[in-house]
Amino acid sequence: MLKSSSASYIRSYDRAIRLIQRHLGDRISIPFRLQLQGCSYQFGDAPPLISFTINDRNGLAALCSFDELKFCEAYMSGSIDIEGDMLQLPGFRSILTDRHVLDYLLSRMLPLFIGQTHTNQKAIARHYERDEDFFLTFMDATRCYSQAVFERDDEKLETAQLRKLEFALSSCLVKPGDRVLDVGGGWGTFTEYAGKRGIRVTSLTISGQSEQYIKDVILKFQLPCKVIYQDFFDHAATEPYDAIVILGVMEHLSDYHAVMRQFRKLLKPGGRVYLDASAYREKYSKPTFISRHVFPGNHSYFCLREFIKEVDKTEFEVMSVHNDRHSYYLTCKAWAENLDAAKDVIVERWGERLYRTFRLYLWGSAHSFLNHGLEAYRVVLERPAEANLRRQ
Repeated sequence: MLKSSSASYIRSYDRAIRLIQRHLGDRISIPFRLQLQGCSYQFGDAPPLISFTINDRNGLAALCSFDELKFCEAYMSGSIDIEGDMLQLPGFRSILTDRHVLDYLLSRMLPLFIGQTHTNQKAIARHYERDEDFFLTFMDATRCYSQAVFERDDEKLETAQLRKLEFALSSCLVKPGDRVLDVGGGWGTFTEYAGKRGIRVTSLTISGQSEQYIKDVILKFQLPCKVIYQDFFDHAATEPYDAIVILGVMEHLSDYHAVMRQFRKLLKPGGRVYLDASAYREKYSKPTFISRHVFPGNHSYFCLREFIKEVDKTEFEVMSVHNDRHSYYLTCKAWAENLDAAKDVIVERWGERLYRTFRLYLWGSAHSFLNHGLEAYRVVLERPAEANLRRQ
């Protein structure tokens, strides 16, 4: 019986190898090694850059499906192991497909049924409502979860993040005592940075973990700031703010018309908006792996041209746009390297699946920024002063 079973496995593997060879043809852009039950197969003429080990039938089925989502899920569950240059892994996507129309439609339709605020709350909870220590294992001391601004590739991540924070602050032309709205407070990055300079920051968040963390930061440093558990679209102020800052949150604010309406309600004439975001040229386009396991809901990469169209319908002026694609590549690469360095701690505290999920996400993002699959921008807007509006 064992011999029969073993023979069956061997026949399955042989069929799988032939299927893979037929599917690949001459499309092997990245040489790789495939290991099945102690047997090793090499694809491509050059030395393999990456190696896949198939651990069970689920892993074999996922590989032979050539479905990107199934392949990712097989790695997440341990049915497939990956070793080698993780920055090259996304190049393997060229032989995979990602046709999951239902996932796309559900993500777009969800706000129609439960509202944008509830959609945001559910999506934010899926990604951010984890022990903050998990994120701090791969971020730097600034705790900034968006792109840094590098001047050199060999700079420390913290140096580049501090440069970005200083740019955000100086771009808004604020001074001690001014009121700034921080949309999506994260782990208190901007609250601490600006609050230590005497700027009164109101930080919005819809993550309970984030709210408590920011409260602790404010108390620890005795900052002239506050944090409110509230969605940006529901926020109202008794008096307008001097500036609005949005660090890596525009991906969760895909209704640009509503965003500009809120800017007009919340920002005083003469005030400025700073925002930064990962971007894509087609709005709502993203891998199913990302929409199902990393950023659910109707999270959407920032679409610069559509955002500018909405800005042009208002009195707001675009003061500057900066392309940070290479800087975001360096940022994600640093995060991914930090994640891998902390693997043992992460697996022990939060499990192998979470480590593997974020490993795919961070290395995949780094590859996309490096190869122009994704873009990244910093944008500064200004609402003209009332005197300037009267002259128009």
